[in-house]
Amino acid sequence: MSGPEQLADWHRAAVELAGWAVRTIAAGDPDPARSETKVNAGDWVTPFDRAVERHVRAELLARFPDHTVVGEEYGADGGPADPSVTWYLDPIDGTTNFVHGVPWVAFSLAGADEHGAAVGVVADVYRGEVFSAVRGGGAFLDGRPVRCAAGASIAGGILLTEWSRQDAWPGMYDYLPRISARHGATRIMGSCALALATVGAGRAAGAVLPGHYNAWDVMAGVLIAREAGAVVRDRRGDHDGVPLDGVLVAPGPVADELWHAWVDPVPAAT
Repeated sequence: MSGPEQLADWHRAAVELAGWAVRTIAAGDPDPARSETKVNAGDWVTPFDRAVERHVRAELLARFPDHTVVGEEYGADGGPADPSVTWYLDPIDGTTNFVHGVPWVAFSLAGADEHGAAVGVVADVYRGEVFSAVRGGGAFLDGRPVRCAAGASIAGGILLTEWSRQDAWPGMYDYLPRISARHGATRIMGSCALALATVGAGRAAGAVLPGHYNAWDVMAGVLIAREAGAVVRDRRGDHDGVPLDGVLVAPGPVADELWHAWVDPVPAAT
């Protein structure tokens, strides 16, 4: 397993790049007229997405030539064929928000070795905050240790979810009333990475993000939440890695309630 000095070096590099990304993206002036779409009219990409990914990719490969980078915009080019570490990069998570000036936008970067997620950062661009984590070493907000909310509950709490692209995910309209009936407030903010990191920082009681994800969408946020003390599950139950087919993060008691609200069948009408 990678040693503490290696993990610290990777973590330091990730945090430095997150700081650069925050400054670069926050200074940007996105304009729908100068942006493009990919899969459909709601799937935006901007020149800033591409510029940030190019810079971060180049910096990582210069610093760690035996690593490789997989990014949302440019895929898996660069680096050796058999890397010791793979970095998963989402230069702007919440590009639709970014294009339209909605200030809930993140930069997300995670490094994984042969044992899984090792380090991760999620930067809140417009608040200038950097969430980070080191495997076995805890979670941090701007370098200060953070924990998920030990006394959290659905009642009176904030629960985060996301659309599946622009669509409701299967079971979403059953899940939302179940949370409402428990007096929980569900929020859909537009960034999976920030939703997961927000749970890790103790600001939300939990997050349920059903749907299929790429590693760059959730790896950093899952590591931050887990190192902050959150339970991590997928639809089948506890998950000791990074779920890509639906993910739940929450403190233990809340995790049980959220998981059942997500996966239990709705009773048939009588």
